[in-house]
Amino acid sequence: MAVRRALHFVFKVGDRGKTATFYRDVLGMKVLRHEEFEEGCKASCNGPYDGKWSKTMVGFGPEDDHFVAELTYNYGVGEYHLGNDFLGLTLQSSQAVINAKRLGWPLTEVREALYLTQAPGGYPFYLVDKEQPANDPVQKVSLAVSDLQRSSHYWSTLLGMKVMEKNEEKKTVLMGYTDTQCKLELHDIRGTVDHGTAFGRIAFSCPREQLPDLEALMKKENQKILTPLVSLDTPGKATVEVVILVDPDGHEICFVGDEAFRQLAMVDPKGNDLLDKAMAEDKSNEWFAKHNRQKAAA
Repeated sequence: MAVRRALHFVFKVGDRGKTATFYRDVLGMKVLRHEEFEEGCKASCNGPYDGKWSKTMVGFGPEDDHFVAELTYNYGVGEYHLGNDFLGLTLQSSQAVINAKRLGWPLTEVREALYLTQAPGGYPFYLVDKEQPANDPVQKVSLAVSDLQRSSHYWSTLLGMKVMEKNEEKKTVLMGYTDTQCKLELHDIRGTVDHGTAFGRIAFSCPREQLPDLEALMKKENQKILTPLVSLDTPGKATVEVVILVDPDGHEICFVGDEAFRQLAMVDPKGNDLLDKAMAEDKSNEWFAKHNRQKAAA
C-alpha cells in the first residue's frame, strides 16, 4: 500500500483575532494559506453551517511534510461547546514556552519540560520544553475513545495504521502511518465520548485511486460514512476528492486524494496578509454590538 499521510486537524474557532495570536505569536506557526467561502462546505468542513466562513491553514512548515491546523471560522458563531473528545495536540518547542511566558499566556507545568496551555476556545495543547527539531515539531494528536480494543481495530485493521506503542496503565495506544509523521494517540476514557459542538476532524491523504476502495471497505464492514466520495472546489485552486468517515466513537476522519491535495496545499505567500485583511474587514462583532445582540453560541 502506498504511504498515507497525516495532514491536519480541524478546529472551529469563534474568535479569529485571539486564535491568530495564539498560533502565530505563542506557538510560532506560520499562515500557510487563507481562503474565504460564501456558503457552507459540501463535506461540512466548517461544521453543520450554511453561511459565510473562512479556512486558515497554520503550521511550522508546508503540509507536504508537516502536520498543521485548519482553523474554520463561521461568521455568525462566536463560541462552541467543548466536549471531552479532543484531548490535546503535543508539540516540541522551547521557543513556544518562551513566547507564552513573555506574552503572559497561561501555562501549567505538567511535569519537568512539559507544559499545558489552551488555544482560544479551550483546546488543550501540550508544549515540550525542548529545542524545536529540524523536522516537524508536532508529535501527536490525542483523541478520547470509549473502547480501546475496538478503536485500535478500526484504526489499524480498517485504516491501515501501525501500532507503535501501547500503555496498559494509561490505557493509551500510539499509532501512525510512518515513524516520521505526527502520531495519533487513542486514550480510553472509560466512558462516553462527548463531541460537544466544537468537534473537530482529523485529515489524512492517500493516493486518489484508494478512495473508492476505502469507501467500499467501510460499507462492507458496516462502518459509518459521513460523506461518500465527493469533489470539493476551492476557487482558483485544485479540486480535491474526499471521503469522510466516522469512527466508532464519532470522530470524523477525512481522507483526501493525495495528488490533487498537494496542489491545493501549496503555501500561499499572501496567506498571512489575506488573513489580516479578512479580520480587518470582518465587522460582524461591531454589527452584533450595534444591535445589542451577541453572536450565536453553538
